Amino acid sequence: MSGSRKKFKAPPKRFHPKGLSIHYEDHDILVADKSSGLLTVSNDKVKDNTAYFLLNNYVRKGNQKSSKRLFIVHRLDRETSGLIVFAKSEEAKHYLQEEWQNFKKKYYAVVRGQPEEKQGEISSYLAENAAYRMYSVKDPQKGKFAKTGYKVLRESDNYSLLEIDLYTGRKNQIRVHLADLGCPVVGDKKYGEKEKGIKRLALHAASLSIKHPFSKEPMSFETKVPGYFKALVSQRGE
Repeated sequence: MSGSRKKFKAPPKRFHPKGLSIHYEDHDILVADKSSGLLTVSNDKVKDNTAYFLLNNYVRKGNQKSSKRLFIVHRLDRETSGLIVFAKSEEAKHYLQEEWQNFKKKYYAVVRGQPEEKQGEISSYLAENAAYRMYSVKDPQKGKFAKTGYKVLRESDNYSLLEIDLYTGRKNQIRVHLADLGCPVVGDKKYGEKEKGIKRLALHAASLSIKHPFSKEPMSFETKVPGYFKALVSQRGE
């Protein structure tokens, strides 16, 4: 690719989508902060209200005939908030996906209870059953290797705030591994337990360090611990 490029100009603010904030954008990538409850891509029931659809509309400035489009690099679960990256070309997409396992990803999670070990790693092979539920197995022939690191940042009577290192990127990996640890993510109805008064899944993609697909320069993006997470951990008693 040529080293000289025109200065990037983002679409006007009026095209910015709801439920997403643009964290960074240039000719090759777009990094957004996704809200909890918003799908990354469409499913059988939801077609338009997704991060992919809304951000495509944003880069096209509302013109559906525009040739501009985004390419999916990775996904976040619907109820997980935080940083998500899209590519603006097939070339950028392939580069980011090929290098994805080498990039650093940190999450914040509030879990039920307190882990016995305040810092550690969880490894297993993840398989999926007919109900699309992931579970850990020991046999490498029956699942894909997954590794998650964690560190306790703060504890209260009922909850703990964890910093998570995502070493591999399997479906529902963090949620399954923390449930395996005996400390499911708060608000996780699939792998944990239903609790009254919980507003959302307490899992947030907080920081991401990558290499730019064009310049190959290191880039880091960060967001803060959601205020709701801090409020949960500051609570005492039932």
